[in-house]
Amino acid sequence: MLLSSGSVFLLALAHVCCAKLLRRWDDVAEKHAWVETPKGWQYKAPVPGGHLFDMKIGLKQDGIDALIANLMEISDPSHSRYAQHLSKEEVEAFSAPHRDSVEAVEAWLAHHGLNAADRTSAGDWITIRVSVEQAERLLNTKYGVYQHGPSGEEVVRAMSYSLPKELHSHIDVIAPTTYFGTLRSMRTTSFLQPDIEPLPLEKVAAGLTPAATVPSSCSTTITPACLRALYNTTDYVPVATKLSKLGVAGYLEEFANTADLKTFLKRFRTDAVGSSFSVTLINGGLNTQSEPGVEACLLYCLSSHWLMPSSISTGGSPPFAADSQTPTNTNEPYLDFLNFLLAQSTIPQTLTTSYGDDEQTVPLDYATRVCNMFAMLGSLGTTVFFSSGDFGVGGGDCKTNDGKATVLFQPAFPASCPFVTAVGGTTRVNPEVAVSFSGGGFSRYFAQPSYQATAVSTFLTGLGTKHNGLFNKTGRAYPDVSAQGTGFQVVVGGRITSVGGTSASSPTVAGVFSLLNDFRLFKGNSSLGFINPLIYSTAVSGFTDITSGSNPGCGTNGFTAGKGWDPVTGLGTPNFLALQKLV
Repeated sequence: MLLSSGSVFLLALAHVCCAKLLRRWDDVAEKHAWVETPKGWQYKAPVPGGHLFDMKIGLKQDGIDALIANLMEISDPSHSRYAQHLSKEEVEAFSAPHRDSVEAVEAWLAHHGLNAADRTSAGDWITIRVSVEQAERLLNTKYGVYQHGPSGEEVVRAMSYSLPKELHSHIDVIAPTTYFGTLRSMRTTSFLQPDIEPLPLEKVAAGLTPAATVPSSCSTTITPACLRALYNTTDYVPVATKLSKLGVAGYLEEFANTADLKTFLKRFRTDAVGSSFSVTLINGGLNTQSEPGVEACLLYCLSSHWLMPSSISTGGSPPFAADSQTPTNTNEPYLDFLNFLLAQSTIPQTLTTSYGDDEQTVPLDYATRVCNMFAMLGSLGTTVFFSSGDFGVGGGDCKTNDGKATVLFQPAFPASCPFVTAVGGTTRVNPEVAVSFSGGGFSRYFAQPSYQATAVSTFLTGLGTKHNGLFNKTGRAYPDVSAQGTGFQVVVGGRITSVGGTSASSPTVAGVFSLLNDFRLFKGNSSLGFINPLIYSTAVSGFTDITSGSNPGCGTNGFTAGKGWDPVTGLGTPNFLALQKLV
C-alpha cells in the first residue's frame, strides 16, 4: 500500500510526538546521596529565597575510555607511540559528548525553561545560571546553607540529588550538589614547625654552595643546597627556559609574595637573584601581595630552587553571602581550575598541587570525572603531581561515612587518582627515612592500574595478613615517589620559618622532573607527560629506595617502608643524574 505525502508527514509528526511523550522527566532515580552530613559540616539555615548560582553539568564524555587507552600507550616507554602526546583539539574530540547526550540534556533543560549560559569548547561541560528553587525542581532535591566548623565557611549544598532515569547514561556529575569540599575546607598539606629552629643567617650563607655530599645539617633543616645535593641537580643548568614551564596551583588567599621571594633568593640561592614568576588568576584568585600564605611561600619559593620560569595559577572563590540576591560562585575545587587549564593553547609541562581530601568525602561521580580530567592533562603532555597528605594511613577517628562508622584506613583524593603522580614524604639524610606523616594507602574508588601491579603485588606478598580488612588490596596504591618533607626553610613576611608537610615533597619532585623536561625539550624531544608507567618500569632504577620508617594512623602503626615500592614512600626519592640517562 502506497502512502500519500500527507500521510508520510503525519506519520513522521506522530513519531516525533511519541518520542517526546516517551521522555519521562518525572521518572527519576537518585544520582548520589549522603547517609549523614559530611564530617566537619553542619546544617545552618535554609537558602535565602531567590539565591542564584552557576550550576555545572558534566555530560558523559563519549570517547573517554579510548582517551585513557591511548594515554596508557603513549606513556609506556616500550610502546612505539611513546611520548606522542595529543593536541588540544584531539583531546577535545575524545572528551566531547555523544550527540544523543547533548540532545537529551538540552531537551530536559528546555522542559524546565532553562538554557545553557556557557559550555566548554568540547561541549562536555554546560553551565546554567539557576535560582535555588529552579535547581531543587531540576534535581529533585533540597539545598541548604551548611557551615564548615574549622574554617567557618558557609556554602550552598544538598544531601542528595536525582536525575531522570533517561539522563543517568548521559550525565556524569552535576555541581555544586553533594560534594561539600571547598577551597577553604580542603586540607592543605603543610604546617609550621616551630620546634625546628630556623637557620641563623651565618649558616645560610655557608650553605649556598652545594657540596658533593649532603651536609649533616640537612637532617634537621632543608635548604635549596640540601635538595640539590640530595637529588643530584647541583650541576644542571636549565637550557630550554623559553619552552619548559613549571606550574604551581595555589588556592584562595594563597599567593606568592615577591618581596619574600627576593629575600629567599638572596639568602638561599644567590645565583638565581632576579628570577621571577608569572601569575595567572582564576575565578577571583588573589595576588594582593599582603599577608602571603605559608603554603604559597613554600610552593613558589621551592619552585624557584630549580631556576625554572614558574607559571603560577592562583584560584579562589568569594564566600557565600547569606543575603545575596546575585549570582554566587559555589563551585568546588578543581573544576574551575581544570577547565581553565584544558581551555589553554599551552599548558605547563609540569604541574604540582598540595591539597586534598579524604577520598570518602568526595562523591564517586565527582572524583571519577575529576580524575578523568587529569588523564586529559596527561594526554596533552603534562606531568601532574599531588602531595599524598600529612595523615599517614588516615587522620582522626578514620570512621566511614556510610552510616556504619567502620574504622578503615582513609585514602586521600586526588592522590588516589591513577592518572596523577602522588608524592610522599621523607626526613633525615644519610640515609633518608620515611617521615611518619607521609600519606599512603590504597584507593577504594579506583582499581589498581596495570603499571603498578607487579610492584604492589610484591609488597602485598611481603605484608601477608597484616592490616587485613583495613584497606582495599585491589585499589590504586600510592604514593608513587617521595622526597624530603620536614624542616624546609622558607621566608614568610621577611623572616625565615621552618615548614613541613608533603606540600614540600610534591614541588620538590616536580622541580626535578621539570629539569628532566627541560633536558628533553632541549634535545628536541617532547615532554614526559604522564610518568607513572615510565617510573614503574624502565626508570625505576632512577630512584633511591627508602627502606625504613612508617606512616601510623587510624590507631595502628600503618604501613612500613621496605625494599621496593611501599605505601609510605613509593618507589623512593628521585636521582636526577640517573633519571637523566633513562629518559
